[in-house]
Amino acid sequence: MAQLKEFANQHPNLAAWIALGLGMVIMLLIAVRHVGLLPGQILALVVVTVLLAGLCVWIISLE
Repeated sequence: MAQLKEFANQHPNLAAWIALGLGMVIMLLIAVRHVGLLPGQILALVVVTVLLAGLCVWIISLE
């Protein structure tokens, strides 16, 4: 646990990106459970979601 805190202190934007991306991907996977998407479509949504999380963290860090 101490290593995670140290990593978050040294790389706050990257840690925020990982945490936000993980949360967003979990919500996405729950939302598309019964939609019937193909695996390639789900993978594309996951990639775009992770990129969106990175963009959100970058925009917030501009202040």
